[in-house]
Amino acid sequence: MRIVDVGTAVVRGNFDWVLVKVYTDSGLFGIGEAYWGAGVVSLIHRARDIIVGEEVTNINKCVERMIRGLSGEGSIGGATVTAISGIELALWDCVGKFLETPLYNLFGGKMRDKIRVYVDCHAGDDFTPESYKRKAQERKNEGWDAIKFDIDVPTPYSELKENEKEFWYLPYNRSLSNREIDYLVDIVAAVREGVGRDVDIAIDCHWKYSVKDAIRLLSALEDFDLLWVEDPVPPENVEALLEVQRNVRVPIATGENLYRKYGYRTLIEKQACRIVSPDIPKMGGLSEARKVFDMADVYYMPVAPHNVSSPVGTIAAAHLCAAMPNFLTIEFHAHEVEWWEDMVISDFKPLIRDGYINLPERPGIGLEINEVVVKEHLVEEKNFFKN
Repeated sequence: MRIVDVGTAVVRGNFDWVLVKVYTDSGLFGIGEAYWGAGVVSLIHRARDIIVGEEVTNINKCVERMIRGLSGEGSIGGATVTAISGIELALWDCVGKFLETPLYNLFGGKMRDKIRVYVDCHAGDDFTPESYKRKAQERKNEGWDAIKFDIDVPTPYSELKENEKEFWYLPYNRSLSNREIDYLVDIVAAVREGVGRDVDIAIDCHWKYSVKDAIRLLSALEDFDLLWVEDPVPPENVEALLEVQRNVRVPIATGENLYRKYGYRTLIEKQACRIVSPDIPKMGGLSEARKVFDMADVYYMPVAPHNVSSPVGTIAAAHLCAAMPNFLTIEFHAHEVEWWEDMVISDFKPLIRDGYINLPERPGIGLEINEVVVKEHLVEEKNFFKN
């Protein structure tokens, strides 16, 4: 069974979801998803010519051919690896269908029947503690037992507080004032008060702070028993992150901006964080993510995948999470997209119930594209799974 074509369809949700379809000469096809970004679609189309004619079951060979064949497009990271990731997910779907077994069986079988999901709440309707508290309570009432909020947000004491758009571009090395830290602490305190201790709370900083300010802020958050604080400092410097983690009790999570197993090696070996957060349709795909799970497991580190995908990328990642002993929870980032799960056809609906994914038992990923819904939201209607 050989690969004969690769096509894409870009769907406009809260992100541009890059769906991938791999066709074979048997009529069987697989679906996958690549993380959004400039150049990803064109790289997927270039990769097509590298793998057409290959046996679809030779996934490792196909990935290595794409890595070598696309290396001239730039470093083996960024859009290049993301494009390969989307194809790799589709190849696994093909193999699962060919073998007539769900994807999790190809990674050792299930360690768990349900996959815990945390919902990304962004912020409140405004940046006040009261608004954060209301949204946290709403999510708890919907059945979620793990939530995440951003706190790299303007406060009444922030520079450029009147210009929210410009605030996001402030450099990391500005200094947080005591009043700003107190206000951010008030936000977290309000969320904890709103949901009590039976809901886990994670906080995202989006690489906003210096080492000094990250230590000050995270130290002030230690009494709230947070699930983690994500990306308190810029991701390029593992030693800087290690300095923060050594000086605070709050677990730090990071990893969404790293690629392939090599990008995670130093982070894990130095134990510069407590939780690793790879984005599977971005960092290299299922096989590469499994290697990161395994590396982290050597140091007894849990893995909580970052995820902003459509149902295709989300459920594909969840199959791997089901098989990994050190899985913690996976992100859901499309709460406001009412048609998110309508993009696919599945025997298991809703896909997420009370904060957990129940995996499809059908072969491969276990989903099919709902063409009617997807076509309603295409970025370019003429490019529906075409090269």
